[in-house]
Amino acid sequence: MIKKVISLFASFLCILILSSFVSPNQKVQHKIVYNKKKHTMTLSWSAFGSSGNYIVTRGGSRLASDFVNVGSTSKLIFTDNKPNKDKYENYYKVTRDSITVIISLENQMFGDNMYFYDRKYEKAETARNEINSQFPAIGLGGENGEWTTKRQAYYFKANIDDQTYDSGGSGSASSAEANAIELGFYSHIGGLGKVPSDVKLGSIFTRPHLSGGANATCTFWRSVENAAVMRDFAWTVSQSTSARRMLIESTSKYISDVGNTNFWGSGGFIADTHYTSSRPNWGGQQQWYTRNAVFPSGSGAMGGSYNMVWQGCINPPKEDDSNSPILTTPIIREKPFLFIDNDGEYKVFVPAWQKDKVGVSWSSTDMGKGKGQDLITSWYIAKEGDTDMEINKALKEGRNIFFTPGHYSLNAPIQVNRKDAILLGAGIASVTLEPTEKNIWGCIYADDKDGIIISGLLMDSFNSTTYQVRIGDEGANADHSANPILLSDITCRVGGVQSKNIQIHASMQINSNNVVGDHFWLWRADHGLQKGGDVRWIRDRCKNGLIVTGDDVTLYALFTEHYQEYEVLWLGERGRAYFFQNEPPYDAPNQASWSSQGGRVDGFAAFKVANIVEEHRTIGMGSYAVFTGTDGNVNKKNGFEIPNSPNVKLEKMCTTRFAGPGNIQNVINSTGGSTATGAKRVALYNNGEGTHPYDEEFNLPDRESYPAYIKMEK
Repeated sequence: MIKKVISLFASFLCILILSSFVSPNQKVQHKIVYNKKKHTMTLSWSAFGSSGNYIVTRGGSRLASDFVNVGSTSKLIFTDNKPNKDKYENYYKVTRDSITVIISLENQMFGDNMYFYDRKYEKAETARNEINSQFPAIGLGGENGEWTTKRQAYYFKANIDDQTYDSGGSGSASSAEANAIELGFYSHIGGLGKVPSDVKLGSIFTRPHLSGGANATCTFWRSVENAAVMRDFAWTVSQSTSARRMLIESTSKYISDVGNTNFWGSGGFIADTHYTSSRPNWGGQQQWYTRNAVFPSGSGAMGGSYNMVWQGCINPPKEDDSNSPILTTPIIREKPFLFIDNDGEYKVFVPAWQKDKVGVSWSSTDMGKGKGQDLITSWYIAKEGDTDMEINKALKEGRNIFFTPGHYSLNAPIQVNRKDAILLGAGIASVTLEPTEKNIWGCIYADDKDGIIISGLLMDSFNSTTYQVRIGDEGANADHSANPILLSDITCRVGGVQSKNIQIHASMQINSNNVVGDHFWLWRADHGLQKGGDVRWIRDRCKNGLIVTGDDVTLYALFTEHYQEYEVLWLGERGRAYFFQNEPPYDAPNQASWSSQGGRVDGFAAFKVANIVEEHRTIGMGSYAVFTGTDGNVNKKNGFEIPNSPNVKLEKMCTTRFAGPGNIQNVINSTGGSTATGAKRVALYNNGEGTHPYDEEFNLPDRESYPAYIKMEK
């Protein structure tokens, strides 16, 4: 042990000596060590500047209003013997000449893409000003926005002594007078308190970048959780956006008032949220899924055009053609989240499973049912640049993975191979398969184990793969009913960014039983950095968005779009889905290339329950025709297809046409009418008189598609 310590010390000295020769143009390497017994902070850094001592100052946060001088040194190491009481409330500026380096435990732990704010040391407007200053670079469309690989998360520490992060303002969040936070692409806001009211923000706004701000249909990839909004919450978004565990004290709208035309969006998802003073309005949204929210009294309409599902909500709108209130959420586990506990340590709260849930999971004084896990002892904190080997090693050692914001380039899949393992992403962290010969398998594979949680991740593929996410192998048959598998806030993206041709069988396949999915966007990109139309049909190949073979799978908020065959293919028993949104592939070049059931049926149904299934139920479904990249003669026979069976039923279905000459000719099983004459709705189809689909065999991924180096654990 003594030899090991001496060796480590010698290595450290060697690094310090070598670092003294670092060029001023190179990045300064630095380190901070906290001695808990002595309560001291020791800083070290590589040389920078040209002359004079290094001046060391300390503030309570990165953007603290005041930094105090704590010493100076000519060396590359400094010890602060009297730091602030809370070890995370020590941010050091080391300055020499005109160069300043900031060193802190939080930056060392979480890297450069997580920003922390502390009202105890900062002015109310500090966080808003910094976040908004980044918006022009990371928030807008084009190369700086929708397709960037930049990722970031903004975390707010709990307020004290009735302070807030609201610098004041008035009007709707989109107005200059509101002084709102503008949240851009691949960005996340998180409160670090125990309950949402611990972090009070002013206004939040997501600015659409299309049609002068009127079109939010591409306002993707952003999230907010565990905070209170005191004024306006203008969550102007579409797919792959998540608002969870929120306290909304006032809100005026969900669609912005930027631009001079009507507003429209294709969102969205919100859950576990309490509105205290006003009922929001989703006017202009095509669809929306809301789960376990509390609204002020009333039951009037709250906007939306085609498919609005309200599940486990208190005071939802009345049921009508477009609104589907569902009394309870049959089984749910809320998404885990980062917080600071009473002992000052960072932890991840892992909520408990709940059944037949109505309303939110928390109260003004209670986090809710669940357990906190210490981040330092139980988790591996992954940073951009970490490899699949490092992440998989940490999983095998029994640690959960917290993905800080970043673009993770992998050469092999992440393999979740133990019970209760958790993958949790922040800032829309992206797990990306790079184009290497070895990597032909997928982004994430989870074994058939109890209690696995995968949350907050975007899966990309720059290479041909079997699929992107796989839950259980083909023989999966374990009973997870006592401790199901949870998948929440998951995005799978095919195309849009890579230049080479790729082929993927399915974005996601769920083979395990008792899986709960809470908000998916499975997206074969309909637009991107490359040419579309017929070229995209060949370049970005993917048959299915989702294949479900497991039994007792329950999905909430399922968005699946533009895949080339059945976009959702369900083969498991007793499946349930609450809310489904879909657009078909825009780019099928002709009908011959896009026909199903042995060429006898035009196109592929968006949601297909196989004829072998005996029991299934889905509520709240929308499929919208947009056939634009075609020869003008491409149609879809059915929006949805199920067997004519007494215990298989779909409820509240809607089809319509948004653009292009083609149509969805029937809602379900050759019934319901064509979108050629407007929106069509079917309230219920259950063992109906429509055409029973032809029997067919489905081409599913099998073990032969796995490379030899993957070990398929039972």
